[in-house]
Amino acid sequence: MKQKVLVYIFFFFSVYFSSVYAAFDEGIEYKSIKPPVATQTGNKIEVVELFWYGCGHCFRLEPRMKQWLKSKPANVEFIRIPAVFLDKRWELHAKAFYTAEALGVLDKIHDPFFEQIHVNKKHMHTKSEVKAFFVKHGVKAEDFDNTFDSFMINIKVNRARDLSKRYGAEGVPTLVVNGKYRSDGPLASGHANLMKILDHLIDIETKAISK
Repeated sequence: MKQKVLVYIFFFFSVYFSSVYAAFDEGIEYKSIKPPVATQTGNKIEVVELFWYGCGHCFRLEPRMKQWLKSKPANVEFIRIPAVFLDKRWELHAKAFYTAEALGVLDKIHDPFFEQIHVNKKHMHTKSEVKAFFVKHGVKAEDFDNTFDSFMINIKVNRARDLSKRYGAEGVPTLVVNGKYRSDGPLASGHANLMKILDHLIDIETKAISK
């Protein structure tokens, strides 16, 4: 009996101390961004999700991200940025994101656009496909045409392309904290750990700011 009790005690403390002293290390679970990228959230900690609609990992991260957003710290401002790399589809999808944002319909477009690609298996490779999707979701064709190729949208897409490089992202989804740190699925070894690392990096920045 004593032996069994000792085993339980050992198991309890091993689990307890492993959780207490579990740590994430720079260069392993996350990386520093050098030089840091200027933020746009004032005195709040900026959290950026760099994503692509065509990315299955981004699609699967969405439920976790939504859950996290419900209880995110009050000192955190969350921003989505569509990654733009070499493939033209990234630019097309970035324009779709910023068009929806500019027209005030992002809440109607964002999730269905992901689902159109990953559930309905419609890859949205052309402007005409994107336009038809927007019209189906209540956007006037004229409003889409006036916005999609506008100077304002192109400026935002070019900025997203620039930030994708400056963050040093090696893939998506990538989470960036205050322009200083980034992590992604491979670094974190999975989405569950990625969210824990996000909280860890926010804690680092919160303590740094309060000093």
